[in-house]
Amino acid sequence: MTDLRRIDVLRFLERVQERDLARTRRWIADEEQREAERIRGRQARPPASDWLIELGIGQGKSAVCVHVGGCHMAGKRTRGADLAQARQALSEGVTACIHCRPDTELGVLD
Repeated sequence: MTDLRRIDVLRFLERVQERDLARTRRWIADEEQREAERIRGRQARPPASDWLIELGIGQGKSAVCVHVGGCHMAGKRTRGADLAQARQALSEGVTACIHCRPDTELGVLD
């Protein structure tokens, strides 16, 4: 074995640990930046719509269901709607969600 002095081994260990600490600090800084971006994204998000109109599949993508905003049964193909649009959709025969009952909320019952 070589004639390594104990101090040389300890200095080598110190350099390795400093490199590891620098890497850990970079990871922490990266994670803090990602968290700040997530917070900014949530704050910049527009408010949720009070009413949702679920669209069908296909070329015409006609409305198939009206939901109260935040309904757990609303699918991915939804767009926000205002009060007048939701009422109009229901009056045109678009189905009201049986879970959130937008027709009751809007006072548009058959």
